[in-house]
Amino acid sequence: MARELGLGGTERQLAEIALALDRERFEPHVGCFTDGGFRAGELREAGVPILELGVRSLVSRSAVAGARRMGAYLERHGVGLVHAFDVPLDLFAVPVARWYRTPVVLSSMRAHRDLTPGVTRHLLRLTDRIVDGIVVNSRAVARELAEQDGVPTSMVRLAYNGLDTRVFRREGERAALPWGEAAAVIGTVCALRPEKGLRTLMAAFRKVRAAHTGVKLVIVGSGPMLAELEAGGDGDCHFQPAERNVAPWLRAMDIFVLPSLSEALSNSLMEAMGCGCCPVASDTGGNPELVADGETGLLFPVGDAEALAERLVRLLDGPEYRRRLGARAERRIEEHFTREQAARTMGEIYEEFLGR
Repeated sequence: MARELGLGGTERQLAEIALALDRERFEPHVGCFTDGGFRAGELREAGVPILELGVRSLVSRSAVAGARRMGAYLERHGVGLVHAFDVPLDLFAVPVARWYRTPVVLSSMRAHRDLTPGVTRHLLRLTDRIVDGIVVNSRAVARELAEQDGVPTSMVRLAYNGLDTRVFRREGERAALPWGEAAAVIGTVCALRPEKGLRTLMAAFRKVRAAHTGVKLVIVGSGPMLAELEAGGDGDCHFQPAERNVAPWLRAMDIFVLPSLSEALSNSLMEAMGCGCCPVASDTGGNPELVADGETGLLFPVGDAEALAERLVRLLDGPEYRRRLGARAERRIEEHFTREQAARTMGEIYEEFLGR
């Protein structure tokens, strides 16, 4: 269950799991607050039923009506396990499923809880006490739950995000860039928010350009920082609004940068690696679980524009090294982070709890 079924990493992972679960063992249903979003169409085409709860706010009459609707659905279909995938559903679906005595109730933590401070974090700690287990997408998040929120490690299960490698692969369409030919293209795909560390990327790019003329920067995404970033850019920077299909843009990049100040397990980083980009990521959260420094990409200290610029110059000066890292990154995704592997791991988690 998730708040909605549109763009977003959590929505994508929910859909991938529902589509790839073994139908001989599971009959997946998907629930959401609102039905809007293109992933609803993908799920329906695959025969996955969707429950729209019509919840507009957790502190409104719609939440009460949605709880009754969800409870009736659980009873009518004999649902044995409810899995909340994001924070709004952790807060809503977990207590509702418990009230209606669903045999197994799981929550998720797919981002750092520092991003949900105040009363929301306190409420999440309450849900920790009434779930059977919590599914995380990185060891970094698991450590945080244990160290900061006191969650017993016995409750936590790790299921890495998975990628549809039929979509995110080196071969395929490339986006048409506005400059035509470029010496090299550095890029990123993310929401344009402060925690994504885009100021670090812009500062590093200005330093790189001083040594490498003809290098371009592409930022794909939408968000509140767009005006600030555009003001700090120039003709060598291109800002592309958020795209439903980002694979062609990733294939147009030689180097993918994820400069996040905090990160759980980045879908964008996985997608770039799947498309054969050479990844450079900040050394935080789950990034080192994807990028082995010097083997499948490069890491740099969080917020350090000088260090990021040094890594970028190293890759621009060594195109063969850059391509070798990109090939290894692609192979890492194919071997460890496919959606089939993610669905298999999630299925094993479900069977473990259902078997108790």
